[in-house]
Amino acid sequence: MGKISAQIAETDITQPAIGSKMKIKSELSPIQRMIRDKWLYILLLPGLAYFIVFKYLPMWGIVIAFQDYSPFTGVLGSKWVGFDNFIDFFKNPDFFRLLKNTAIFAVLNLVFFFPAPIILSILLNELRVDSYKRVVQTFIYVPHFMSWVIIASITYIFFTTSGGIMNDIVSQIYGKKIDFLSSPDWFRPLIMLQIIWKETGWGTVIFLAALTSVDKEQYEAAIVDGAGRFRRLWHVTLPAIRSTIIVMLILQLGRFLDTGFQQIYLMSNSLNRGVADVFDTYVYFVGITQGAYSYSTAVGLFKSVIGIILVLGSNKLAKKMGEEGIF
Repeated sequence: MGKISAQIAETDITQPAIGSKMKIKSELSPIQRMIRDKWLYILLLPGLAYFIVFKYLPMWGIVIAFQDYSPFTGVLGSKWVGFDNFIDFFKNPDFFRLLKNTAIFAVLNLVFFFPAPIILSILLNELRVDSYKRVVQTFIYVPHFMSWVIIASITYIFFTTSGGIMNDIVSQIYGKKIDFLSSPDWFRPLIMLQIIWKETGWGTVIFLAALTSVDKEQYEAAIVDGAGRFRRLWHVTLPAIRSTIIVMLILQLGRFLDTGFQQIYLMSNSLNRGVADVFDTYVYFVGITQGAYSYSTAVGLFKSVIGIILVLGSNKLAKKMGEEGIF
């Protein structure tokens, strides 16, 4: 009894001390907390500087979309023209052609590329040999780190009519070669094949991380109930990563009109220009080569506004469907 009383007394003495320490820590001012965690804020500085310099400061340049900008007079000295650049863009005969080409690429990305990392992640998750799984992941990650110049060069080597491997196979089967690189009919399939081959492996990173959080007991319960692999996939795996899929879909919609300038520019030529011209390449040709800075900025701002509308709309729709969304 004496020992128990001593322990109770000791607990009663020490508890207020612990509570007082927690109270002191909670009463620290923001400046004191910054001083206490100064090294964490120092680590934050490079990333913060990157976003300020390369993301936020350039946003000041969108004002030239409402000006008749001249490099000689600068932003402050250029004439203000309001929405004239936007009106000229919408009245331009090229507008609907550019919108059509860009929208087709965007829809193809959603239909073919977006599900590819999900499917590949599920397939990798089904592998039981960890060493084999790591080797496969390494190989499918590699294309992401290749530049589009290398990807375009590889595509040329495979599909050119002058000794291309694929064209040699086609000529042996059908007796003639197909000009894949110049044909407008083959331009979009080649672009989609490049994107899927290059980015699908890297896109599995997020979905594989989401799959690791799936409760194993749910699989065991499904097996006990007699569910096969497909049933476990449909009723356990996909519902578990549904929120991640929704978030990634919303983010993808934000880049709906971003088709990628480098890839399209490297693969386009005078013969397939009719299906290759998109907003990104149009901004380059009009803004850089022709010096129409205000006009091209208006085109870029139009793309950004459409992206914001799609993100807000899809996020609101996701919340109505019971999902969390991104904000």
